[in-house]
Amino acid sequence: MTTPLRNRIARLIAAFAMVSAIALPTATLGADSQLDRMRVKVAAFIADKMEKLGGSRILYKVDSAALREAVTTELRDDIYKILREGRIAFSGLAIRDGGVDVKIADAKGREQLTRKLAAAAEGLPAHALTVTDGGDGLLRLAPTDAAAAARLRDLVEDSIAMIEQRLKDAGIKLASVQPEGTDRIRIFLPGLMEPEQITAIFARKVKVGFRLIDLSMSAEQAQSGTPPGGTEVLLGFKDKRPYLVAKDSALEGGDISYAGPGLTGESKEPIASFRFNGRGTRRFAHITAENVGKPFAIVLDDQVISAPVIREPITGGSGQISGNFTLEEANSVAMLLRAGSLPGRLGLVEQQIVQPAAKP
Repeated sequence: MTTPLRNRIARLIAAFAMVSAIALPTATLGADSQLDRMRVKVAAFIADKMEKLGGSRILYKVDSAALREAVTTELRDDIYKILREGRIAFSGLAIRDGGVDVKIADAKGREQLTRKLAAAAEGLPAHALTVTDGGDGLLRLAPTDAAAAARLRDLVEDSIAMIEQRLKDAGIKLASVQPEGTDRIRIFLPGLMEPEQITAIFARKVKVGFRLIDLSMSAEQAQSGTPPGGTEVLLGFKDKRPYLVAKDSALEGGDISYAGPGLTGESKEPIASFRFNGRGTRRFAHITAENVGKPFAIVLDDQVISAPVIREPITGGSGQISGNFTLEEANSVAMLLRAGSLPGRLGLVEQQIVQPAAKP
């Protein structure tokens, strides 16, 4: 069973545990069928509650157009990285009609690029590519239809995980979040007769930022006086202490390709781990190289989640956020990072109020 699927099943078990004491099997079913059957159980339980209590039904659509743009941008960045590191001469690297065009005069260079891309995609159907030779050194690279469908499924699953966590953070314990079709998500909320309370949560994009900390004065001085130009004072997520940070983010949520909760190796301290896309990796490497010895702030919705000191250039494209978190707090931080990195916004399709069934 793949790790993402294990995570989805574990998440669904946890979601069901919030609303029911019924025990569900965790090891006797096949991978995809297990997920489907658990969703059927959750849906049946919630449907029963909806009939008795009434509630709200909300339908969202994920932004598939923004996903296509993000995928092709990521592909272009990966191609550029391979060409630069391989010192392969090229021209005309550009996104066009859902794919990437590039002209490489040298046949060995074209073969090297396609070989490296194929190796990176091995075992990852969501990254499979079609390569078309347009002649005269022109290559066109684009995700296969199967890869595009796989990325859309991943986006829907990531969106479901984000929705579930944000509902939980908002104190909504009785809910079911289910995929519908290829690009839609249905939320059922028994007993909640004001769907606007929920749609307001998702109408606002989570703001994720990696900002440098200003050391020209203390945050306490800036808080009681006038902060330097281009800075502002934000409070810590847990410690509520002030931090003097740059208003402009060096990196934002769109630079993150993955975020999830975890534990450190030795101390088993809960953390939120994240990974940058190609553009974010390069920007983060440059920023950390230019600011060794200085602190920077990881900011979520104008709260400083962590403020580590840059010890050395960070070139690997991934990192961990620690902050004396509980496991639940680490999961919430990871889901907010993921929410800030999801392509586009959830589009509200419809919201309905369901009245409880009349008593006989």
